[in-house]
Order: sequence, then structure tokens, then C-alpha cells
Amino acid sequence: MHEHGGFLLEAALFLPALVAVAAYLFSAASPRIAGGWPKRRSAFFILGAIAAASTFVGPFAALSHRDFTANVGAHVLAGMVAPLFLVLSRPVTLALRTLEVIPARRLSALLKCKPARVLTDPSVAAVLNVGGMWVMYRTDLYQGMQDSVLIHWLVMGHVLAAGYLFTAAMVGRDPAPHRPSHAYRCVVLIASIAAHNVLAKSLYAIPPAGVPAGQAETGGQLMYYAGGAVELTLIILLWHQWYRTGARKVPAAVVRRPRTGQAA
Repeated sequence: MHEHGGFLLEAALFLPALVAVAAYLFSAASPRIAGGWPKRRSAFFILGAIAAASTFVGPFAALSHRDFTANVGAHVLAGMVAPLFLVLSRPVTLALRTLEVIPARRLSALLKCKPARVLTDPSVAAVLNVGGMWVMYRTDLYQGMQDSVLIHWLVMGHVLAAGYLFTAAMVGRDPAPHRPSHAYRCVVLIASIAAHNVLAKSLYAIPPAGVPAGQAETGGQLMYYAGGAVELTLIILLWHQWYRTGARKVPAAVVRRPRTGQAA
């Protein structure tokens, strides 16, 4: 439990994750889905919810509030691991398949609106995600997180939301009316990985104010290697999607060669 938080407050923070899992599983069992909803997606959502919730409530969340290495681990869980699982669970697709007609249309309209288009642009999502990490660890915000549990929770909420937007912008398979090209996403992903790795190395070399050198070194290594594993997964998923898209287009682009003896 957080040092400054009570049981009821932590329970209130855990409740949204519990409600989200219950709603997802209820929707996944809907008879509206022909052939049923893949069980692996339900498993992905549960894992994502657990990873996210563990950074807000429980022993690990309490430790991350006062220990730099644990705080970096919370960043990896909330900003990288949880979003990856949640995106792979395809919650928007599930909602569109199970909602009534009017709510489904409203959700579809929301996905097409200009703010959604801006927020899901890979560059914007990358700035919110990786840029947010730089602000958190390279300004007084990190110290503010240690001094106030409320600031800690607000920052972790931003990390989770920004991480989800970024992951969805890179490899999301949910309906996205304004999804950009694979080449554009690839460039942004590479730049984001570089910025994230530079941050990890800088934390190792120059700890934030008040952070012991040992914790900074361990935290920097954790961010670099654990984050690298998730980033490698994103690269593989993005290139796999790009390959599949290209494979589907090949038959239409194939030009038949003239038969032997036939004029070209």
C-alpha cells in the first residue's frame, strides 16, 4: 500500500481494472460474435489489465513510489508491456461487434473525429509517450512523484494512456480510419526507440536529483533491456503487418510474362 494512501483509495483505483476485465469478458461471450471471440485476445486483455493495475496499487506500486529502479519497472509495465497486451486484445473491434447500433455508430464517429486523428498520429503519440518519459525523469516532476502520491498516480495514468496511443498507432489492428503508411510508422518507431535508449543511457550516467548512483545504474539498465524487448516485439509486429499487406497486393501487381515465341 502507498505510504500516503488508504485502503479505500487503492481499492477505488483497482476497481476500474476489475470493471474493464469484467466488461471485456462479458462482451467476448456475446452471441453477436460469429464463431466466437479468440481466447488469446481475452488472455491478452487480462494480462494487460494486471500489468497496468500493478503500477497503481499493491506492493510493487508502493515500492515504485520510493525506489527509482522500481519506478522504472513501473514505467516499463504501464507504458510498454500493458499497452502491448491491451492493443493485441483489440478492444475497439470487440466493442464495435457487440454494441447496439447507435452506440457503435457513436464510437465509429469518435474514431473518425479530428482530435482522434491527431492523437493517433504516430508522431504525436511518440511525443506524448517518449517525450513524457523525458519530462518525468529529467525535470522536477520525478521528485514531485516521490513527494505526492496523487502526482505519482496522475503521471502513471499519463504513461499508460500515452503508451497505449503509441502502441496502437504503431501496430494496432483495431479499426482506424486514418492509419498512416507502414513506412511512416517505421520511421517514427525507429526514432522513438533511439530517444528511449538515449534516455536510458543518460539515466545510467547522470542520475536524477536525489537518486543513488546504484539505483540509477540498475534502473537505466532495466529501461534499456526490458524496454528493448518490448521495442523488438513492436518491430517484429510492424514488419509482419507490412509483409502481409505487401503479400496481399502482389497478385494484383503481377505482370504476366509472354509465352515462349510470343511477342513481348
